[in-house]
Formats: sequence, C-alpha cells, structure tokens
Amino acid sequence: MRYRRRKGISRIVNPLNAAVLGVSIFVLLPIYWLVASSFKTSVNIGASPPQYFPDPISFTNYSTAFVHYGFGRYFLNSVVVTVFATLLVLGIGSLAGYAMGRLPMRGKAPMLVTLLVISVFPEIAVVSPLYLLMRDLGWLGSYQALIIPYTAFNLPFAIWILRNYFMVIPKEMEETSRIDGATTMRTFWSVILPQALPGLFTAGVFTFTACWTEFLMALTFDNTNSFRTIPVGIALFGSPNVIPYGTIFAASVVAVVPVGILVLVFRKFVVSGLTAGAVKG
Repeated sequence: MRYRRRKGISRIVNPLNAAVLGVSIFVLLPIYWLVASSFKTSVNIGASPPQYFPDPISFTNYSTAFVHYGFGRYFLNSVVVTVFATLLVLGIGSLAGYAMGRLPMRGKAPMLVTLLVISVFPEIAVVSPLYLLMRDLGWLGSYQALIIPYTAFNLPFAIWILRNYFMVIPKEMEETSRIDGATTMRTFWSVILPQALPGLFTAGVFTFTACWTEFLMALTFDNTNSFRTIPVGIALFGSPNVIPYGTIFAASVVAVVPVGILVLVFRKFVVSGLTAGAVKG
C-alpha cells in the first residue's frame, strides 16, 4: 500500500510534470493579468498593493476602446487583410507545395533553399523599397498594400509545410486516380488536397497569426485610420502625456481572442501537420 502511494506521489511530483506546471504558470499568468487588468478601473490598475482580482468589475475600458478610439475599425481592417492574405497563401502555397513535393521538376533543391532563405529574411530590410513601390502604384493607405506583402512573406513557410505534408501522402492514391483517367489538377483537388487538411490548417494558423500581429509594414504602408490594423491602432492609443493602460489591455484581450480560438479549435491539426513535416522532407 505504501509502495503504491509513493509511486503515485512520484508520478505527480516528477521533474517532467513540475516543468510542465512551471511553463504553464509562466505562460498563463501574464494572460490572466492582462484579462483581469482589462476589467479594472484606471485607479485600481496602478494600485499599491496590486489588485489581483478586479473589484469592482468595470467594462469602461472596452467601451472606451470601441467608442472613443474606434477600435472596431481596426479590428475590421485586420480581419480583411488577414483573411485575404491567408487565403492567397493557402491557394498559391498548396499548388506550389504539391508541385515541389510530388511532380518532377528541375532545380527543385535550389528553389527550396531559396524559399528557406526568403522565409528568414528580415522584413525591415525591404520596407523602404516596398514603400517606394507602393507609392508609385498608388497603393499607400489601402488593403492591398498589406495583403500583397503579407502573402509574399508568408508563402515560403507555407510552401515548406505543405510540400513536406504532400510527400507523406501515399503515392498509390495518386496513381489510382490517374489510372481512372483523372487529370493532374483533378487528382490534386479531389484526392490529394482532402488528405492534406492538417497541413493546410497548420499553414493557415501560422499565416493568420503572423498577419494578425504584424506591425512594421502596417505602420509604414497604412497611415490613416481608415486602414490601420490592430497592432498599429493599439500602439497609437492615448497621447504623449497620457497612456490609457486599461484601454490598451481591453483592446489587447479582444485582439487575442481570434488567435486563441484558432489554436484551440485546430490544435490537433496543427500538431499533426508539424509532425508530418518533421518526419519526412
């Protein structure tokens, strides 16, 4: 009986569980503080000693963010830019990933290396020439000024993920479809793509998150309230002499919700997609 009790206790307090618990607290504590502070009044946010639970609970920060600072417009702009960029990345990336993973092609290895280099290229190095290009095209202060660069910067990573996932799908399925008379595109659309949904969800979640949180290009290319996205809008809250921390916390909570929902809903697909890419390719 004592042996079983000691064994049960050792399972609970083993180093791995302790490490998981420590990491969970490290990650969740700032999130809790962000949410709790968003419901505090301006007086209680800076109170000493700190108030660990909002009392009284106030929704003033949320109403100020949406009514006074027009956060709803920033949210809508982020949704439009992020959704269109993600759809473009998935559409182009799936075709390119299929071609590089399943079809015979010359120069495939140099192309993959080039994609890898592009995926880690710092965006600050190309913001200035991109700004001049957008200015000459008349795209400054528009949705396409962000959709096109976001698509270009996220495509390499998506192609890598999708290409690795396409390589894991058994070739017999593709060969059977071709024997039945299906064209390459028909095979891709009806046979290969449904099998690659975890890879698509993985690329989609990472692309959505990257576009949703991007700051530098959004600040440079869209300098009017009509097209500002969430990161830039929150950064411009307040004035040089006043920083509305409660309003910033409230807007940040709203901004985190879509990403959190995506991760929670598609977490199994994301893990499956990343695992497939790590096993082969």
